[in-house]
Amino acid sequence: MAEQTFKLDSRLANDCIMVSESEQFCLLLMDNSLVSWFILVPKIDKTELYLLDEALQSQIFEKINLLSRILINDFKADKLNVASIGNIVEQLHIHVVGRYQSDPYWPGVVWGESKKKAYTAKEVKKIKIQLESILEL
Repeated sequence: MAEQTFKLDSRLANDCIMVSESEQFCLLLMDNSLVSWFILVPKIDKTELYLLDEALQSQIFEKINLLSRILINDFKADKLNVASIGNIVEQLHIHVVGRYQSDPYWPGVVWGESKKKAYTAKEVKKIKIQLESILEL
């Protein structure tokens, strides 16, 4: 873990559902069932990927690649959007979004869109079970 105690940014906490947590990472699910949208949050105090040592960068990209394969193979996404933007939420976090030609934002971007549909508890449970068997943070 980082030098300081980790605290998830309140905007991420409010907009997302915690899917999985380890000593090094949090995996969040954006609470919008219109797209399959995960957010990987390294538990560090750095705000940019280039500031991280190569070992941590490698771990992050392994997680991104794993999530990408899950979105394509298991969630049947048509396209992937992967980004670390940080203009609004400074805490380092990486969006890994499965896009569908049928999603309401296609072909535009998902960031900042107001149309949303919250997940049901049953849907969240199903996603958590689906990821548990595949993903180890």
